[in-house]
Amino acid sequence: MGKQQHTAMQRLAAVLLVSVFAAMLASCGKEPPRRDAQSRPAEIPRTPLPTEQVPVPPLPPAMHSVDDYKRALAAKILAATPDGAFSGTLPPLLTSIVVVEAKIGREGDIVNLRVARSRDQKASNLALAAMRAAAPFPKPGKLMAGHHKTFDISETFLFNKEYRFQIRTLAPVQ
Repeated sequence: MGKQQHTAMQRLAAVLLVSVFAAMLASCGKEPPRRDAQSRPAEIPRTPLPTEQVPVPPLPPAMHSVDDYKRALAAKILAATPDGAFSGTLPPLLTSIVVVEAKIGREGDIVNLRVARSRDQKASNLALAAMRAAAPFPKPGKLMAGHHKTFDISETFLFNKEYRFQIRTLAPVQ
């Protein structure tokens, strides 16, 4: 084996080692709590915010794109659950990330709601409760294809250690 091949093998080994280490770090986290059949989903905490108020952006007058609709949906969620949200810079390490998928009917009603990704049952329950509290949503209007009965959308909830969230669509860029 030549010196160039040996150096290339060392680089490859280093890249693989870093990749494995990064994957191990990404998989670290709390195990989701076990729920028995009698337990109920968590409610959105109703504790007052210390000194901050979560700014709620106004609803756009006309929604011409999916991004406009997602901003309107996120604003509606924040308006419905101000005590469950936080504002400002995201912490360097989030407690939980929950992706919720929703099927929205022509009138803005929730036809179906499910957690698509989560490792934390408490955060999942809070995200679902926030979505339900904000319903009905704005009517999707022209964003829906003529023959479809629902408008499918997903939203990501980013939770801090106090289990308060920011919505990815409106979260500040890091």
